[in-house]
Amino acid sequence: MYITARTLDDLLRKVYELLLKSTNHFEASKGPLTEIPGVLLKIRNPRTRLSRTEKRGRLFSCLGELIWYLAGTNKLEFIRYYIPEYSESSDDGDTIYGGYGPRLFGKGENNQVFNVIQLLKAKRTSRQAVIQLFSGADLLKPRKDIPCTCTMQFMVRNDRLHMFTTMRSNDAYLGLPHDVFTFTMLQEIIARSLGVELGEYKHAVGSLHLYDKDIKAATQYLSEDWQSEVPMPAMPIGDPWPSIKMLLKAEENIRNGKEVGLNSLSLDSYWRDLVRILQIYNYTADPQKMPKVAPLRKQMTSDVYHQYLLKRHSSRLKLMQVPEQLKMFQESAPK
Repeated sequence: MYITARTLDDLLRKVYELLLKSTNHFEASKGPLTEIPGVLLKIRNPRTRLSRTEKRGRLFSCLGELIWYLAGTNKLEFIRYYIPEYSESSDDGDTIYGGYGPRLFGKGENNQVFNVIQLLKAKRTSRQAVIQLFSGADLLKPRKDIPCTCTMQFMVRNDRLHMFTTMRSNDAYLGLPHDVFTFTMLQEIIARSLGVELGEYKHAVGSLHLYDKDIKAATQYLSEDWQSEVPMPAMPIGDPWPSIKMLLKAEENIRNGKEVGLNSLSLDSYWRDLVRILQIYNYTADPQKMPKVAPLRKQMTSDVYHQYLLKRHSSRLKLMQVPEQLKMFQESAPK
């Protein structure tokens, strides 16, 4: 089956509609589900990688997972800060065996991302630029988490970088939106590393499925109707890795409760916005830091992120029950 769309939201609508109609239902290890086997998904504009809906708009967890990958780590403590549910996927309470970070960014000659970039710089038309995430060793011992992603292939054609991902299995409700975000961000990082433009994104799945527990939520998602096409800003032209290095250091400091002075960082507005998003996520977890959020929101360069920041800010204020700050929020919110 081939499903193509211009945006993530358009793709999710088509996927959920098909899965909700499917009669291919069975009991899997993580619960009952409905499945469509052998699916190829395509997003024509990969920068529309964030859902604009109330149900699937997950900026903070998507960005956190991307940075976890870029940091080259599989530490549970890191990703649990953004996605607490990862605790259920750890065998030892310290790491996530199937974590993509060490598999993407291994040490030395095992840094697959770097190898792909170097290969495509040397031979622009190469068909060998493949990253392997699932390995034969993953079958030797039962684990709570093994990679759902098998390979990522990158191909430059007509000065555009196209990406082809193969998945053995994909949870259409929880996993697919995160995968599209993190993988297309990696696609754009590699495109900028090569000095080419972003191409199309294709995502092949052996088992595309929807768990019974998410049927109601998927149905509610469809009730939100079609969403407008609002892409993320284009990543700045030029080598992105110095900025990524600064982003990773800033993230580590923010996650550990340290203040980060943006004026001290030589970052483009694109990367500064990502640091501000991480700061807002941290500040909205602490009532004492909450007053810092509204001024930080006003400093955002791109308005693409506003709906996610407003939702996080307001929901945390209501949860913490701080009426004076809620009034400040309402006064500072865009009219």
